[in-house]
Amino acid sequence: MFCATRRAREPVRQMVCRRVVTSITICAWWRRCGYGRLHEHRTAMAGPVRILITRQIQAQAIDYIREELPEAELHVHPDEHASPSRREVETWLERGLDALVCVIGDTVDETLLAHDVQRRLRVISTMSVGYNHIDVGACRRRGIVVGHTPDVLTETTADLAVGLLIATARRFREALQAVDKPGGWTSSWSPTWLCGVDVHHKTVGIIGLGRIGVAVARRLHHGFGCRILYHGSREKPEVAAELGPASFRPVLDDLLAESDFVIPLCPLTEKTRNLIHAANLRRMKKTAILINVSRGEVIDQDAVCDALERGWLTAFGTDVTVPEPLPTNHRLLSVPGVTVLPHIGSATGETRLAMARICIENLVAGVKGKSLPHPVPLHS
Repeated sequence: MFCATRRAREPVRQMVCRRVVTSITICAWWRRCGYGRLHEHRTAMAGPVRILITRQIQAQAIDYIREELPEAELHVHPDEHASPSRREVETWLERGLDALVCVIGDTVDETLLAHDVQRRLRVISTMSVGYNHIDVGACRRRGIVVGHTPDVLTETTADLAVGLLIATARRFREALQAVDKPGGWTSSWSPTWLCGVDVHHKTVGIIGLGRIGVAVARRLHHGFGCRILYHGSREKPEVAAELGPASFRPVLDDLLAESDFVIPLCPLTEKTRNLIHAANLRRMKKTAILINVSRGEVIDQDAVCDALERGWLTAFGTDVTVPEPLPTNHRLLSVPGVTVLPHIGSATGETRLAMARICIENLVAGVKGKSLPHPVPLHS
């Protein structure tokens, strides 16, 4: 009877053992990636917690840090428009830095992190959704956790995308220039002067039907009666259903060939870098308009300029460029049909304050040794 009972329990025991071994393996991997340090307070660390913020941010965010970390040594770069030089940041790291708040223009790579000679840096929090300016792998190898600010600027960026689309289609840039230029506006009304392109009831191709893609599509479909096409790694019937339904195009060239407006809304990866290039620009209608509010590197700007100058494309509107800021003598600013905005996709007071709040919540959690409320995805 005992033997029979033991045999019956054996599969259960084996299953429990397998789960224990699996848990141990995961924990070992977690620590090997550096994340074990997330739960370890460094009681032996000399001096107060030292924090560097590379841009002047909202006073409410600074106040929150002082409330949560009253003993912290807080250093805020006084310029809202420019970060400290790379050498200055290297010096801060060499002196000993526990936490770093950065923005989209600050490059944090393995070379920079090597200046953390005390291995003191424990958290980097970027005030942005994107984090391609941070070498996340290098951070993990050093046990540094990385936070970002997702899900807070979706609607604001979608508003900007639609506004930029309308501004580009209706030639706002040229119209404003005509008003400002002496002799530019010579008649109260002219039959063909500054005629643009209608937005309503057109076909819009969205590359990347994520949160922002859906928000843009919803505005254009329900607000303007547009037909929505989308391209991505997989079909999303449950999301597409509320958009007309939106039609999936597994081949990018098919979407480009059918669309009156093309809007890339995908993250920047090695796969999406120069996703729109000279060859597939030729697939687009000559009457098409290209809009970019994702990342400047997603589009080959020189190829777009060539296409506009040769009449292969009607117009281009972008909120993101390479480089940023764009020099005033850059080719992109001299080509007809181009509308450029200075990366203001999330630029409303409400959204930027929300971004700062999330960014600082990540920072404080990391300093306290807690799990970040908004870490970058593990697969990054």
